[in-house]
Order: sequence, then C-alpha cells, then structure tokens
Amino acid sequence: MGNFFDAGDRAELEARLKDLTPDHAGSWGRMSPHQAVCHLADSFMAVLGDRALTSPRVPWYVRTAFARFAALTLPLPWPKGVPTAPEMDQENGGTTPEDFERDRARLEAAMERFAARGGEGLEPHVVFGELSVGEWGRWGYRHTDHHLRQFDV
Repeated sequence: MGNFFDAGDRAELEARLKDLTPDHAGSWGRMSPHQAVCHLADSFMAVLGDRALTSPRVPWYVRTAFARFAALTLPLPWPKGVPTAPEMDQENGGTTPEDFERDRARLEAAMERFAARGGEGLEPHVVFGELSVGEWGRWGYRHTDHHLRQFDV
C-alpha cells in the first residue's frame, strides 16, 4: 500500500496528476476532474491549517479506531460517493474551480508542503481526528489515489 511520504509513491501520484485533464470522464460520483483537483487541494490545505473546517455530521462508527484502521490500513478500495465536509465540496463551500492549470499547481504546492511536514504539526483530520505519521502518509496517498482512480488515471 502506498505512502505519501515515500518519494517513489509520491512521484507516481504526481505523474498521474499530470496525466489528468479536464476532459477525463469519471467512473463514479458527481465530481469533474477539475472539482477533484480543487477538492484534493482543499483537503491538504485543511490539514496544513490553511483552511478552517467545521466537523461534518458523520455517524459515530466512522469515527472509531476500527474505521480509521480499515480506511488507512486494509488494502480495500475506499467506498465511492462518501460525502465530504462542506468546505471541501466544490458544490457546497469548497474552492470554486477556475483555471485548471492554476488549480492543479495549487494542489501540487499543497502536496509538496504536506510531504515536507512528514506527518508532523498537522491539524486533526476532519473525520479520523489525530493521526500518526504513518496514518498521515497512508491517508495522503489513499485519498489522492482514490480521486485519480475516479478518472482512470
């Protein structure tokens, strides 16, 4: 399973991100590729402390150690269509897509800053709360991978 803090795994995600175009068709969900780029940037910026979040209403069982373990450790695909916090939903308070290349550059910069932190000094995850360095590395990889897979990239 990939880890965002592994240089090879991160390079693979960065190459796939460069292959993403606004014209890619999604395999699931409502997001366009451009919305996914903004969603990922908003997500990284939230844990970097650059984007204030309210806690979304999630069922109690999603906040359990088992759910965190399943999402970040088990090699199972993430479920499709899971609602996100309003501040990361491009139709409900997230960053509005404007210019694809500029928004992709914003995501790349946020990814670089997240990698530089190495899992230290991050804000609690909006759903999972406090994460270990290893969990942050898996979250960064799995979340990015999930949305790139959405567009078969």
